[in-house]
Amino acid sequence: MYKSLDHFDANQRLIYVRNVFIFSMLFLIIGMAYFQLIKGDEYVNLASENRLRMVRLLPPRGNIYDSSGVPLAVNVRTFDIKAYPMDLRTDGDFTRVSGLFARHGIPMTSSDLKEGVDRQYVAPYRAVSVATNLTLAQVSDLVMDPEFSQVLFPSPVWRRIYPSGPQVAHVIGYVGGITRDELEDQRDLYYQAGDTIGKNGIESMYEEELRGVTGEQVVEVDSRGRLLRNMNYNDPQKGNDIRLTINLAAQREALRLMEGKRGAMVAMDVEDGSVRVFLSSPTYDPNPLTWGISTKAWSALLEDEDNPMMNRVTGGVYPPGSTFKVVTAAGILMENVANTKTIVSCPGYFRLGPQNFRCWRRSGHGNEEIVGALRDSCDVYFYQMSVKLGIDKLIKWGREFGIGEPTGIDIPGELGGNLAGREWKQDRLGEAWYQGDTVNYAIGQGYLLMTPMQLARVYAAFANGGRLVSPRFNADKAPEWRDVKLSKANMDIIRRGIRDVVARGTGRVAGSFGFDVAGKTGTAQNSQGEDHALFVGYAPANAPKYVAAVIIEGGGSGSSVAGPLVGQMLAYLLERERGR
Repeated sequence: MYKSLDHFDANQRLIYVRNVFIFSMLFLIIGMAYFQLIKGDEYVNLASENRLRMVRLLPPRGNIYDSSGVPLAVNVRTFDIKAYPMDLRTDGDFTRVSGLFARHGIPMTSSDLKEGVDRQYVAPYRAVSVATNLTLAQVSDLVMDPEFSQVLFPSPVWRRIYPSGPQVAHVIGYVGGITRDELEDQRDLYYQAGDTIGKNGIESMYEEELRGVTGEQVVEVDSRGRLLRNMNYNDPQKGNDIRLTINLAAQREALRLMEGKRGAMVAMDVEDGSVRVFLSSPTYDPNPLTWGISTKAWSALLEDEDNPMMNRVTGGVYPPGSTFKVVTAAGILMENVANTKTIVSCPGYFRLGPQNFRCWRRSGHGNEEIVGALRDSCDVYFYQMSVKLGIDKLIKWGREFGIGEPTGIDIPGELGGNLAGREWKQDRLGEAWYQGDTVNYAIGQGYLLMTPMQLARVYAAFANGGRLVSPRFNADKAPEWRDVKLSKANMDIIRRGIRDVVARGTGRVAGSFGFDVAGKTGTAQNSQGEDHALFVGYAPANAPKYVAAVIIEGGGSGSSVAGPLVGQMLAYLLERERGR
């Protein structure tokens, strides 16, 4: 009984599937017959008479805002002059069109026109741009010319502008025309020649979210190119807006503090990695790069010895100097090489074999334990302890704090720095590792290189109690972190040391702006000239909210040059927080 019922159900399902298949095939056959037999002649005639035109409609990009809703990247309406390649097929067309432009103050040679059309060519019935970024007044003047309507037509387009100009250039980046290489690399076939694409910063990192969805218009025109009717129209869809964690007002303050200096300043929330300030100095204006920059101006920008296009916050690597001593201290304490009762005598130098390694204070610091050594930035203490610790364990604790790897910030082009050890030196230089190399590492010199962003991240981990956060710009991106395997007791020892740096040590000036600051000075050797000045700190020292890092290339002393800048930046952020 049960078998026959199952057999009946199976037959019914097969009959149902067969009917669906037959119905689908009939639907396709009827559709094909309609378009090929009934409407086929119409479309063939339209195509043969060159009367069918397809216009690709680009959407406006999503806007970018700062943490307070201030627009950082928006769109404005301009006009492109378009034409169909099939309408520019005779030898004199390019010359005639270039002459038309010249009469109306738009310089463009016939060879430039031809090159632009060839570059954008996809199909003879797909329009290409022959002039871009025109104002309404320019377009109005052009369309009054009798020769204009023969092959050309205006098309409104969206163009990107950056109201804050240079202030957040290294964060936002810019958009520009897609290159041949970028077209070949694309995987989703979204772009065509002549399109714009994010070139750097947030514009590049979030290109897919910002770009929107293209639309298309299919029209029928007469033999003179005049519109007869719309055949089809799909609206373009605007890209998604993005709100950043960056604060434009604080960014302006950073620009003021760094005026005339070459270096970087970064500040972020110690708990969730929200980046509030991100400044590479000097900076540049992205607007000309988006709207079209001359070859001469572009070359001048690239050849500028101050390298304004370089993102020094995440793309500049420097010896961290004494700011690295917190990592050395973590290794010393966690590997039980020393504790708070271990005393080292500093006569002003440390002798290792035939070589003397000098302390920054030539007269020495006398007897120092680890808190005092951090406070006074005593090099000899860290020289001696690093020899006992060894390079392998020092590298281990460097990795624990994310040194030698990108921080994961949502911006392209980030470098991971260099946490070189035995294998690196053997592979790169063909040399063994010496204890003198370890001694240099202990105070942030030698082959060790870090970005300012990495430094801020390390100190944020001390500020928040041991979480190594990933910095972020996108306010909607969930915070990410991993725990640093540093005990609370040893964390507190190091925190006490760097608080004393500002309270009564080498970084006093950083704490003279109304808030208690904990931090560390650094002076890093520079083979190209005067030493780099560094300072990294957080505030308030007893309940940290923000961390900031500053490096001034060739600035000299970290305590007198970089320290005040960090103190002022932290005070500015906390004052704004208090004023809410």
